[in-house]
Amino acid sequence: MPDLSTGQKNFLHGRKRHRRIVCISRTAILLCFLFLWELSAHAGIIDSFIFSSPSHVAVCFWEMVTDRSIFLHLWTTLYETIASFLLTTAVSILTAVLLWCSSGLSEVLDPYLVVLNSLPKSALAPLLIVWLGATQTTIIAAGMSVAIFGSILNLYTSFTGVDLEKIKLIYTLRGNKWHALTKVVLPSSIPAIISNMKVNIGLCLVGVVIGEFLAARSGLGYLIIYSSQVFKMDWLLMSIILLCIMAMLLYSLINLLETWCRRRY
Repeated sequence: MPDLSTGQKNFLHGRKRHRRIVCISRTAILLCFLFLWELSAHAGIIDSFIFSSPSHVAVCFWEMVTDRSIFLHLWTTLYETIASFLLTTAVSILTAVLLWCSSGLSEVLDPYLVVLNSLPKSALAPLLIVWLGATQTTIIAAGMSVAIFGSILNLYTSFTGVDLEKIKLIYTLRGNKWHALTKVVLPSSIPAIISNMKVNIGLCLVGVVIGEFLAARSGLGYLIIYSSQVFKMDWLLMSIILLCIMAMLLYSLINLLETWCRRRY
């Protein structure tokens, strides 16, 4: 490896310093928020029964870890979110490919996809319960309904935006539509696919929680709606915090996938 110049070393040092400052700033903001929340609750500035406090939430979480009840809720929500996310990704890519292969079909289905994407997805959840029953399948379908239509439209737009000169080159070399799809369209659309996955993982989690509000016996969404009904604010805030952590971890996994794809392609 060649020696770096002084300018390059200064640039890399500046980048590392910037990342450290950002990381420290994020941590400081979180710690300040928790400290002020705890202090306000103990000083009586806010009602600890309504707003709870970090210490109460931590004690509640530890109690549920001790009796292992929290693991059922965590696993239920995580499983339903991952299942709906994987199904959404697969169906979106396959449908977008089908629309790209048939311009006539895309013209016919375009207004329906736009309308379904604009429809408030919470309105579909009660209908899904009537059709499918109060089961995990319903909740997974609710998670898919939030993300799938927008994902199809975005991927199809990405597919149609690929450089036409590259596709013409495939046909000039006696390639067919399959070659154009696998050699040009899909590889060129990997950034768009990853970007859609980043959005979809959060949307699927939202859809799953909506489904758990209406048709679940376990899960963080069920825990939120139950704790709000019996005024157990510690449970409610703990569930919201766990959802935030889950969303952050799932998003981080997609970031790792993006890093791998960049190195590979």
